[in-house]
Amino acid sequence: MSGKLKEYIERLGTVWVEGEITQWGLSGGNAYGKVKDLSEDVTLSFRVWSTTLMKLKEEFRQGDRVVALVKSEWWPKGGTLTMQVYDIRHVGVGDLLAKLEALRRKLADEGLFDLDRKQRLPFLPGCIGLVTAKDSDAEKDVLRNAQLRWPAVNFRIRYATMQGDRAWSEVSGAIKSLDADPEVDVIIVARGGGDFQNLLPFSDERLIRVVAECRTPVVSAIGHEADHPLLDDVADLRASTPTDAAKRVVPDISDELARVRQARGRMAVRATGLVSAEIDRLASIRSRPVLADPDRIVSDRAEELTRWVARGAELVDYHLERAGLRIVELRGQLRTLSPQGTLERGYAIARLPSGAVLRRAADAVAGERIRLTLASGELAATVDDDRTPVADQS
Repeated sequence: MSGKLKEYIERLGTVWVEGEITQWGLSGGNAYGKVKDLSEDVTLSFRVWSTTLMKLKEEFRQGDRVVALVKSEWWPKGGTLTMQVYDIRHVGVGDLLAKLEALRRKLADEGLFDLDRKQRLPFLPGCIGLVTAKDSDAEKDVLRNAQLRWPAVNFRIRYATMQGDRAWSEVSGAIKSLDADPEVDVIIVARGGGDFQNLLPFSDERLIRVVAECRTPVVSAIGHEADHPLLDDVADLRASTPTDAAKRVVPDISDELARVRQARGRMAVRATGLVSAEIDRLASIRSRPVLADPDRIVSDRAEELTRWVARGAELVDYHLERAGLRIVELRGQLRTLSPQGTLERGYAIARLPSGAVLRRAADAVAGERIRLTLASGELAATVDDDRTPVADQS
């Protein structure tokens, strides 16, 4: 559980606290002590590393009222909470910090710090605008590191006072000048650190609003990692130092050339693979019978067509022969069943005067004339008393 608590506390950020030093001592170049929050009567232990002590321009002792930038630390073995001090000043700056915090909240509420307002930096800027003090270490750091990474990089430099009462106006004018230049792709505002009061111009509301209105991406490289003026919040990118700004804005030519070589290698492998696959595919297609021996299709189909033609002729002859035999058979059956055929065998058809066929002798009346139809022609006859028909000679 103590380890998890340490992980949670380490994720917390820094915070400014105000109180009275109740204990102060040096050991091994580091400072250890305690600070008491007078409003809540709470005492916290703190530690100041020697590297931080060397940057401090003021001396501290027990009983001093101070404001300190601290970060919480948890010691799992002892189960104790201490504060690591990144910056410490006498309490005179407490009011300024409160005003800056109020201004920070005001500008944040207006949306000036929103992430969706941030502009993306160009991959390789054609021209970089630099706002800095003339002959400053910040200028040298930015130029040197940028040219080491990309020797052909171009800069357009605007010098300005980077501390004091005129700083905000000169920096604002330089930024406006570079923003109006269509050749400038990104603007870096660089200063090589300083104490809290020297960095106050970069939290001036008027400067912050000028940066917020810029159409060109702005990179803030003010102070060191622990410094946090309001310019860092409104800028499109915050760099921890001027050197970091150069590295964030300008790509490394050696890295980019290595990426190009890798990309070309991958493209060559891919292209070679595609060509080899297509060669194999063409070889496979060419080996198919339809392409290996195209005449075979015609010859095979010609033989098949000849067979079907011969078969068709045989079937036509067969069906014609069967149809002829059927006609002869039907003709014979028709002749057999025809009344004419019966008459040709010697039979005759007797009809009464009414035209009805005489079938029985009893149906005939003596003396009645009837007609006899023969195979060829007709005869008239008269019925006698014994129902024996007598041919009429008249």
